[in-house]
Amino acid sequence: MNNVSPLLKGKNVILRKPKDSDVNDYLACKQTKELIRMYGGDTRNLKPLTLQDAKRHVEYIKSQKLNWCIEYKQRFVGEARLTVNEYDRRARYAIGLFDSSVWNQGLGTEVTKLVLAYAFEHLHLHRVDLRVLEYNHRAIACYEKCGFVKEGIEEYYQL
Repeated sequence: MNNVSPLLKGKNVILRKPKDSDVNDYLACKQTKELIRMYGGDTRNLKPLTLQDAKRHVEYIKSQKLNWCIEYKQRFVGEARLTVNEYDRRARYAIGLFDSSVWNQGLGTEVTKLVLAYAFEHLHLHRVDLRVLEYNHRAIACYEKCGFVKEGIEEYYQL
């Protein structure tokens, strides 16, 4: 199985490998409490992103197989990832739109459909699953539109 992230093009988005300008796009977005909460992070001591943080994040995406930068209107606005278990021919899906100005525009649904089509049609996977926090209603609605079915609820305790 070839696990190199191919370029995927949708109507409004492009899923691609990182490029140098992505560092500035990532740095320009604020780490809001809502964003960090939707990622399941600690919102108590938010600090601004540093240039080093942005470079590290973009390098991480670049180093991973099947990890895409989401480009919208020529800006890096989020990422999508498939973590494939080749033996079982299944994957775990994750998406994050870190630029809140693009929320509620259907981009998550478009990206998810692109990645699922690639997973099933090109990688010939049997299953793609994901985890989502129960209070992330925007993400849940997106996943349901794309055909995901709720199989259970994991308890979440914030320390």
